[in-house]
Amino acid sequence: MAVMAKKGKREVPAMSTSSLPDIVFMLLFFFMAATTMREVDPLVSVQMPEANEITELDKKNLVNIWMGKPLGAAKGEDALKIQLNDQTREVEDIRDFISATTVTKGVGPNEIVVNLRVDEGATVGKLTAVKQELRKAEALNISYAARAVEK
Repeated sequence: MAVMAKKGKREVPAMSTSSLPDIVFMLLFFFMAATTMREVDPLVSVQMPEANEITELDKKNLVNIWMGKPLGAAKGEDALKIQLNDQTREVEDIRDFISATTVTKGVGPNEIVVNLRVDEGATVGKLTAVKQELRKAEALNISYAARAVEK
């Protein structure tokens, strides 16, 4: 009968790392393709109110107006700022902004959908002033951005 002798510890062969760069570049390409960049960086912080029903808007004729506290504001400061594209502006500048946007997008003011992103602590008076300027600019399609209510 043959005697079987133990040959010491067997080592597991090392994993081949030749395909590792391919995997890294595939992941890099995936994340580059899957992420979307914001067109405009927010200059104001907006704590949006909650809503029960939320619908997706067509981005073709969409204009965003942010109303909130400036990002560098102190805790006690309650002044709300209005952000149109990449600059904070005053309420009076909304009409010029809407007319410039309609020219840029090549549509009429009644075809523009204005998406208001308003901080939940905003005053009704400031919101009414913004809506009055939108009415003067004939931008009557207004939508309000909100968070979904968690059930």
